[in-house]
Amino acid sequence: MPEQSAGASGAATLSTLPPSDAPPLHRWWILAVVGIAQLMVVLDATIVNIALPSAQQDLGFSDGDRQWVVTAYALAFGSLLLLGGRIADLFGRKLTFLVGLVGFAGMSALGGAAANFEMLIVARAGQGLFGALLAPAALSLLTVTFTDAKERAKAFGVYGAIAGAGGAIGLLLGGVLTEYLTWRWTLYVNLAFAALAFVGGAILLRRTSRDKTAKIDIPGALLVGSGLFCLVYGFSNAESHDWSSPRTWGFLVAGAVLLTAFTWWQTKAAHPLLPLRILLDRNRGASFISILIIGAGMFGVFLFLTYYLQQTLGYTPVKTGLAFLPMVAGLMVAATAATTVLVPRFGPKPVVPVGMGVAAAGMVWLTGLDLDSSYATHIMLPLIVAGFGFGLVMAPAMSLAVDRVRAEDSGVASASVNAMQQVGGSLGTALLNTLFASAVSDYLDGRNPKDPVVLAQAGLEGYSTAYWWSAAFFAAGLVISAILYRRGAPATDPDAAPVVHM
Repeated sequence: MPEQSAGASGAATLSTLPPSDAPPLHRWWILAVVGIAQLMVVLDATIVNIALPSAQQDLGFSDGDRQWVVTAYALAFGSLLLLGGRIADLFGRKLTFLVGLVGFAGMSALGGAAANFEMLIVARAGQGLFGALLAPAALSLLTVTFTDAKERAKAFGVYGAIAGAGGAIGLLLGGVLTEYLTWRWTLYVNLAFAALAFVGGAILLRRTSRDKTAKIDIPGALLVGSGLFCLVYGFSNAESHDWSSPRTWGFLVAGAVLLTAFTWWQTKAAHPLLPLRILLDRNRGASFISILIIGAGMFGVFLFLTYYLQQTLGYTPVKTGLAFLPMVAGLMVAATAATTVLVPRFGPKPVVPVGMGVAAAGMVWLTGLDLDSSYATHIMLPLIVAGFGFGLVMAPAMSLAVDRVRAEDSGVASASVNAMQQVGGSLGTALLNTLFASAVSDYLDGRNPKDPVVLAQAGLEGYSTAYWWSAAFFAAGLVISAILYRRGAPATDPDAAPVVHM
């Protein structure tokens, strides 16, 4: 990324500092601030899952309405991410980051104080809205703060580990808060995360001026926002409706049409929301697809292993969360090794496909779980293997997805990464839930559904089916990433700008 001056075209929002004015410690504190904010956004996708039964009992909403506590967040977050990324580019990353933090905290407080179901859903949608501002700004801050290749690799190793492990940490924290306090604290806890990140961001990040020459692509924002909304909504409906239902395929078709129209419009717009040059780089395109696949497949662990541990083995919410910690450890070790050692030496072409293969092996291993499997022998080891695979994919893909983008595009490129992860997660949830339910129904056909042993065995059949399909996702990811990624280590720009603070 070449050095940008304050008056450079398309990069007026950047302020560069000489290396002597940007001590390394300062940069790593910025990473800590961004990491806290990103952790808050990621774990909120899962932290309320364990709390749902308590919230449902407290507020009295139906089983059919329960999914919307999770879906409202995903809908708002996924459909507004690209707009949030462009806002970060146009209005300054620091301002967008801080506004996102304040809004997210406010909506979390509203949700924690919810007196009824409607109030809770409004709060969850509001969290998604402000998360769509916060997440792209956070990632783009890393993109422009760490320009040295080695430091950037370390920073994205940490960031990738947070992004990958956040879901598991959310399950653990949700279990602790629900078991020892109340479900409301799964939302109130965000105020602590937001306060820490806000104070750190206000002190460490430099304010940037608005680029008054740039404009937001309103038609593009409407097309991509409504298109992503339809996709996420359609996949969510597949959980409660049949795939043949118009409420499922109708929204999915509409989403595909709208996103096709958005792609066409981006070639015509004077100020495109998502410049297509961002997607045309081969490594970057491979990274986006890898993130989509890992987002879909990871739900085979988080979602169904949570059900298995609590419903089949009788784990408490806290014990369930603790059970995922070895996976988190494997993910963090692999993420750090991938970005600091493996990718710089061998390039992404062997590393990401190997990660996909390792993740697939972990999923296949989990298909052997039965009604009396022991944690140490049958659960912990495949979790470590799966986590190691996730780390080898997540950190390099997230780093390369925003590598060498133009400074003025860093926000929207970051938003694209988050959008891929969100859409992948929604697709994975819907598809795997449907496959799980079909496997359970097939097993119960001709058997006594009132027999507890039969029901437990039916659940095992469903879990095994979900793990096999997750393994299939990763196997497809292995082939696709092996084909698309370029050979060799990613090229570095010898004229890269000095460290940039926003």
